[in-house]
Formats: sequence, C-alpha cells, structure tokens
Amino acid sequence: MLLEIKGLGKTYGTGPTATHAVGDVSFSVDEGEFVCVVGPSGCGKTTLLKCIGGLLRPSAGEVLLRGSPVTGPPERMALVFQEYSRSLMPWMSVRSNVLLPLRHKKLSKRERTSLVEDALGAVGLTRFMDRYPWQLSGGMQQRVAIARALAYQPSILLMDEPFASVDAQTRGDLEDLVLQVRDEFGITILFVTHDIDESVYLSDRVVVLTHSPTEVKELIPVELPKPRDQIATKAEPDFAQLRAHVYRLIKREQDVQGVVAPQAVEVAEAEAAVPPGGTAV
Repeated sequence: MLLEIKGLGKTYGTGPTATHAVGDVSFSVDEGEFVCVVGPSGCGKTTLLKCIGGLLRPSAGEVLLRGSPVTGPPERMALVFQEYSRSLMPWMSVRSNVLLPLRHKKLSKRERTSLVEDALGAVGLTRFMDRYPWQLSGGMQQRVAIARALAYQPSILLMDEPFASVDAQTRGDLEDLVLQVRDEFGITILFVTHDIDESVYLSDRVVVLTHSPTEVKELIPVELPKPRDQIATKAEPDFAQLRAHVYRLIKREQDVQGVVAPQAVEVAEAEAAVPPGGTAV
C-alpha cells in the first residue's frame, strides 16, 4: 500500500454557514496502481485531491504516504493541474518549465539535463523544448506539464481533471500517453475526472463518490485487457457494462442531491484555491 486515505473530511467555514465539502472518505492506492476518482458535479473531488496532496489541511482524518502522515506537499508526490496554461511559466522555455521543480534537488547539471530530456522525449516534445508554452497547442502544453511531473521522479502522481480543457481527439491521445508513461516510468497515479468513459478506460480501480458531504459510494475493479486501445477496449462488452454501472451510481447521487449543494462546494473550493507550489508540479 503506497497511499492510504483514512476518514478524511473537509469543512469550509464554521457555524450554520459552514460548507461540508468532504464528509468521510477512506480508500487506499497500491504501488503501481492507476486509480480514478469520479462523482457528481460539485461533490468535492478537487478538495479531496488537494487534501491528499497536502495543499489543504483536512478537517478530519488523515492521509498516509508509505505510512507517514501527509502534512504538506510530500517530496515524492507531484500534481498535474487542470489549468495547464496557469501552471506553466509563459516567459520560460519548455525546457526551463520542465527543469523548474528540479532546481531545489541535489543533482548535477548533467543529471538535470538528462531528466528533462528523457521526460520531454517520453511525451514526444523533444523538438519543441526550446519553444515557449504560448507557441504550443493546448494538448502540447499539457504534455509539458506531464513531462515536468515525470522529470521530478515522483512515487505517485496526482492529476486533477487534466484533460478537461482539450478536444475529444486530443483527450484520447493524452489518455494513451498517460498509460504509456505510467508503464514506462512505473508511477502510481491517482486521477480525478468527471468523464465516466475516461475513468473506466484508464484505471485499475474506479472510486465513485457520493454527493457532498462526500463519501465513497463504491470501489469498482476494472479488469479490462491490457494494453488498452481507444477503439478495441471501448468496443468490449465489459467496458459498456462498467461504464453503465458507474453512470448509474452517479446519476442516482445527482437525483438525490439536487442543484444547491454542488454550487456551494464549488464556491468554497474557489475561495480556498491554492496556487501551484512546492512539489505540486
């Protein structure tokens, strides 16, 4: 077991106006596992991920990484954000953006150069390392963000809806890229998404959350054949059954939840937003 979330809860504010975003969440992630987290809109997925990554202090429970409590961004953890354009420095080259989190590591110049070039090669951006983010497409910018995380050599990678802002074709390409680098680099991944197809396609297990205050509704193993393929895998009857099951669980939560609670959680998350920093690369 690499990561353990035990009774985690998060409340914004106090008294009668408090927003209970995360109620009581417990699950674990094994070494080398790819786990996707899905749930109704506004259920607190981003809040949960920030608590796991040490960017927000939980109101209850704890997060353990290799048995040690997470009280701040751990050295062996990296986070890829949804808004890649805000996490990249537009005045720095692609090479320099990927190098950024390595500057505080005790590495030689040759080691840093090798890590940066290997990471950019893994995401297919070797030819673009001297360009600037604003010269690249959205999908390519997100590849830079992924390369930066890979160069950091984390034990676990947290990804917060990283493909939500790209078109469908680019999303498919990036999904396959993440699966490829996961196998190549041996990284454990915890991936938050609102896309049900994506959660089933990518993961070894899907964690389905309830409406807020969030709890774990069901842990679903995904035993689809590997390697995954955008056409062949999604044509599998088992894929359709898993997708329908996850959708059914979320739809039931949406029906129970109504429309007021999600807005409250989203506002609270925005007010408590934490800018990228530390090892959240």
